[in-house]
Parts: sequence; C-alpha cells; structure tokens
Amino acid sequence: MNILVLHRVPYLRIDYARGIDHDRHDVTYFGKRDILDTIPAELRCSRVERAGLASAFDEASAWLEARPQRFDAVISLSEYELIDAAKLRARFGIAGKSVEDVMLVRDKVKMKATVHDAGVRVPRFLPLRAWIDAQGHTPWHGKTVLKPHSGASSADVVVFDTPAALFDALAARRTGVAALDSDAPGIEDFQLEEFVDGPILHFDGIVADGTPRAVTASRYVGTCLGYAAGQPLGSFHFALSDTARRWVERVLAAVRIDTGSFHLEAIEQDGELVFLEVGNRVGGADVVATFELATGIHLPSVELRLLIGEPASLPARTAFAQQLWHGWFVFPGHHVQGGRFHGFSGIEPFRTSPAVLAWAELETGRAFASNVTYSARETPLAGIIGTPSPDETREWIERLFASASLCVSVPASS
Repeated sequence: MNILVLHRVPYLRIDYARGIDHDRHDVTYFGKRDILDTIPAELRCSRVERAGLASAFDEASAWLEARPQRFDAVISLSEYELIDAAKLRARFGIAGKSVEDVMLVRDKVKMKATVHDAGVRVPRFLPLRAWIDAQGHTPWHGKTVLKPHSGASSADVVVFDTPAALFDALAARRTGVAALDSDAPGIEDFQLEEFVDGPILHFDGIVADGTPRAVTASRYVGTCLGYAAGQPLGSFHFALSDTARRWVERVLAAVRIDTGSFHLEAIEQDGELVFLEVGNRVGGADVVATFELATGIHLPSVELRLLIGEPASLPARTAFAQQLWHGWFVFPGHHVQGGRFHGFSGIEPFRTSPAVLAWAELETGRAFASNVTYSARETPLAGIIGTPSPDETREWIERLFASASLCVSVPASS
C-alpha cells in the first residue's frame, strides 16, 4: 500500500511504526523540516519537505502535480490538517472521510448544531456575524464565551461577563483577540456561546465499524482555558456509567465519527452532561499514555490500522480493568515572556512519590516554549500518576498544584 502522511505531529507523539508496518507498506511523510526531523533515521520511508508558507493541501497538491504518483491512503492525525487530508482525497479520488464529514468535527458551529439536532443538550450559541447583524440580541444574559469556529488549546477563547460586554469590546476592538481587533476583523471565523458552569469531563476512545470499542471517562483538574492563561492542568480517570456511555454513543453517531480515535468534552451541570466539543483525534497531554495504561490500547496505532483497512484486534467492548486509577498533569511555560526554566519549589515530596509513573522536567536554563503546548519535554513539568482510587488521584494532583511554584530566571538587561 502506498500511504501519504501529512506529518504535523512530532513522530514520538504517534509512533507511526506501531500502527503501520513500514517494511510492508510504502509510507511518505509530507511535512515541514523540523517535524520531519523527528522521524527515526532508521525508519524505512520517504520524507518530503514542504515550505509551510501555504496550507498542507496547497503544497501537497503542487508537489503531486510536479511529481505525479498514486496513493492508496492520505492520513493526518493532526486536528489542524484533517481537512487538508480530506481535500486531497477528494481531489485525487482516494477513499476516506469526505470534507463534509470532517467539517462536522472541525467547525464548532456545525458541530453543535448537529449534536443539538440529535437531541443532546448544547450551550446556546450563535455565529458572531449573525449575532452582530441581530444588533447583539441573545437569548441569554450572563457570561458569554467568544471562540473560533475551529481551533484547539483554547487559543483565542475569551470569557465576557455579559453579551453586552462582548458587543462593546468588539466595537472598541478590545476583545484581546488579534484577529478581531485588527483593521480587517475576521468576524466570519468566530462564534459566541452561553457559558455553562460546571466541572469539565472528557471521554476518549476508539471507534471501529461505527461502534465505540473502548471508552474512558476523565475529569479535568483545572481547565484548558486556565492553562492557556498560565495555570497547571490535570485529568484523572473515573468509572464510566452506562448512562454516560450511551450519551457518548449518541454524540459520536450525530457527528459521524465511525472510525478512529475521539476526544469528547462535556460540562457536568446538575447531573446532566452538556456537550462542549468533540474531535476525531486523540486527546492532548498524556491522554494516550493513560488510556493505554488503563486499557492496554495504544490509540494512534489502532487508528492507523483502521485507516489503512487492517485488522485492529479489538474485542467487541474493551473492559476498563485495572488496579490503578491514572491521571496526568502538566505545567505551562508559554505565558512566561523572555524567561528560562529554573526549576520548581515545593515539588520534592511529589517527585519521589510511589504514585509517580512518569515525570518530565525541562532542563534548567532552557527557554520556555512560546506556543501553548501540553507535551512532555516541551513544558516545565509533566507527569503521570496512578493510585488505588479516582479520588486519591484527584487529591494528589490538587496537592501538587497547590504546592508547586515555578522558578524563572530572567536574563539581565544590558
């Protein structure tokens, strides 16, 4: 099989060779130089560098026009290039998810409308353009979330006290979002939604032949929005109820996720699940690692085998059977401007805890990443723990967050 991979996620995050036999298949990785450099040198494959000045679709199309060849599959495991892969498949007549299907898991307005139509509660929402045209009228009056139609890592997400406060900020070009505060604001790319208060959960798993075959339930410690603002984030597994499993199945069916991994987020309010968003991809941070610890399933490997039509060796329903309840944590550094990592105070009792299964700290003196990232080896501190119960895992993470203090060294100004 001749396989084209739009390569955006660093190789180790996916470990492609676990899911694709590179001796049996001809695999071409198409990506920017720094990401191609993450592929093991000894791996049998072709590496094609793109400039990164245009979209992956545009640059891959130009490359294929200049060097015509036939691929049996075009794969992307990056949320940002799922649509590029779908457009390439459509242009060159390659089987796989259509652009229309992918839009249901990338455009969050279409996504919420589709889930709502399936009878699942979603926050009330409006495309920003429609709301402006309606002179700022909304059916709610409290906290309001401004967010892009597509995106990740809570980039360009801002919470306002009221819809009126958002309306005023837009008029004054003081939203804090560069794309909206510019002379040519990108109104069409944004939406607003009602802020729904409550703990945020995430459900992760794998779907084969339209059926979820393994699902885990997790609860965040902190929020992704808080992480973007510089606060630590964690998550821990808890038991998945039959009611929650049925809810997950309804959402996945609504947005046509019938193959591959999923990462589904919800707000729990008064015992009811409120849909937040879903991706046809694996979750970030250490979601993949903790999922494998809990179920024995490496999500990217299974997804890759499904995408190229090979058996995934999944049981009808994988049991959540384990002795430990796992969780992950990550501390951000992107919010520190111009500083370098100088360690943590207050973490020694946690570093040597028997609950720790993985612990990764930056090297002292290393500059912080400027972009929002959840990846170990790119963040000041990330790790995985396991304890005998969900509550103990949650409490351990909460104690770490309360005790740890990031130390920063700032170069002296000349």
